[in-house]
Amino acid sequence: MRLEIPHSLGKAELRRRISARMDAAEAKASALIGGSMALALHWISEDRLSVEASAMGYTVPATLDLTETTMVFDVTIPNGLGFARNMIAGAIRERGEKLLA
Repeated sequence: MRLEIPHSLGKAELRRRISARMDAAEAKASALIGGSMALALHWISEDRLSVEASAMGYTVPATLDLTETTMVFDVTIPNGLGFARNMIAGAIRERGEKLLA
């Protein structure tokens, strides 16, 4: 699943905001799903973040690419979680847009 969220911050400011909030991301994600979630985040390159979310026996890998005008999420929805595709997309959009505000 590919999601693009437009922004007007520029890559440097977007990267700064993401880096500043990485430590609190796991707790916020757990609160969002109402249970425990493990979240592994690490920068692959200056403009690409690897994200791996694990909860309820599922692992959802994703990447986040930063451009000057867009955040591009590529998310792999595992078999058995297709029913949650819209919920996952909605959560990514909501959190992404809050990051930009």
